[in-house]
Amino acid sequence: MRVSFPVRAITLDLDDTLWPFPPIGARIERVLDDWLRERSPRTAERFPIHAMRELRERVFAENPHLLHDLSALRRLSIETALRESGGDVSLADEGYGLFYAARNQVEFYPDGLDALHRIAARVPVAALSNGNADLHTIGLASLFHSQIHAREHGAAKPEPSIYHAACERLGVAPGEVLHVGDHPELDALGAMRAGLRACWLDRGDHAWPDGARRADLEFTTLTALADWLEAEDAK
Repeated sequence: MRVSFPVRAITLDLDDTLWPFPPIGARIERVLDDWLRERSPRTAERFPIHAMRELRERVFAENPHLLHDLSALRRLSIETALRESGGDVSLADEGYGLFYAARNQVEFYPDGLDALHRIAARVPVAALSNGNADLHTIGLASLFHSQIHAREHGAAKPEPSIYHAACERLGVAPGEVLHVGDHPELDALGAMRAGLRACWLDRGDHAWPDGARRADLEFTTLTALADWLEAEDAK
């Protein structure tokens, strides 16, 4: 039986939903390594790519109070690498600027951009992300009603408050908002606990938790969601 329910707005995850993040992460590592080799050779020697990755993990683990603010953690990682290698810590701002530029160079999934246009033509869409992608820099801002980052809100998915903040910004009750994302816990289950409908976009990177309540909708592409919305409108 086909699932049917009203959707007045959508909240949409970004990383690994509209575009894959691993290629972005690899680009960031290369860009920062090249920059360090030029601007702070002693840091590049102390922290080659694999060591910078380990340092970043350490900084994240040592600063749980910043887990909702990936931008702050990234900048702190660069600053820590410079400090611990005897480099010039004042270079951290320059390094973060390069990181941020590389972070916002995205390559969409084949279904991503066309489906987003189709979805945004039917309902208002709010970006809801734990990451730090910038829709204006990427060139997508015109397709979105609004964007809420975890760092802006002060808490990350799956905290109910961030979903509720997005619903308030959209001006739509949670029960009429559909959250769409790739992660079973951070997206689908978190949204359902907050009272939203949920669409799990299964990109093949995560398994659904055993025994967990299933999402309202489950698709492998955004195209399938766009098709579903259009079919609902045609009723």
